[in-house]
Amino acid sequence: MTRHQVVVHRDGEVLAAAAAARLITRIVDAQASHGTASVVLTGGRTGIGVLDQVRLSPARDAVDWANVDVYWGDERFLPDGDPDRNETQARSALLDHVGVDPARVHPMAPSDGKFGEDADAAAAHYAELLATTADPAADFPAPRFDVVLLGVGEEGHTASLFPATPYVREAQRAVVGVHDCPKPPPTRISLTLPTIRSAVEVWLMTTGAAKAEPVAEALGGAEADAIPAAGALGRERTVWLLDTAAAAQVPHRN
Repeated sequence: MTRHQVVVHRDGEVLAAAAAARLITRIVDAQASHGTASVVLTGGRTGIGVLDQVRLSPARDAVDWANVDVYWGDERFLPDGDPDRNETQARSALLDHVGVDPARVHPMAPSDGKFGEDADAAAAHYAELLATTADPAADFPAPRFDVVLLGVGEEGHTASLFPATPYVREAQRAVVGVHDCPKPPPTRISLTLPTIRSAVEVWLMTTGAAKAEPVAEALGGAEADAIPAAGALGRERTVWLLDTAAAAQVPHRN
């Protein structure tokens, strides 16, 4: 059964630096255990801020970047290189500055790629990619994700899974095209909750007073349909990384 851990930092800047140190250690530990590490990245201010801090850390050189597999939890379905794509931001923040193997970096398809504007086909292709390296120990056809990084929205969404939508309820597909998204852009690609739950660890990172209510509801046992972040659980551990404002309504916070 997954273990929950709530870690509260003074502000977003400290959170990003602390999460970066935690991520470097997690990758190094995974590589020491089984030679490689598999990481799922997220976008947003906090997610990209963590990657910035990894780049700036002298400890980043402890990682064997050539043996890190990089995936994404969701993506804005925009043209390749668009500045709003999570991939574009992650490359600028970190991936272009460390010795990653290009063959081990697995972005979701852009809207001007081989699938054109068909987000569902692009999602199905990403699911096929995940299935080719599926972890036999996982309950769903996905690789051994050592850690999945996620954000949390003001209405409790995570990845691009929003409340009361068919996508947060999806139980069969590993990856979905998300349409009519309530936040721009309206079309996205996202891992589903069963895929996220195949990860060894899931880290949910968020800041700000606007997140306090959904964070408290998720930690209080809300249903995933109402607060999707509540359904994002790691097989072994789920870590909530919060600033003081986002943690304001969490009882017994540390």
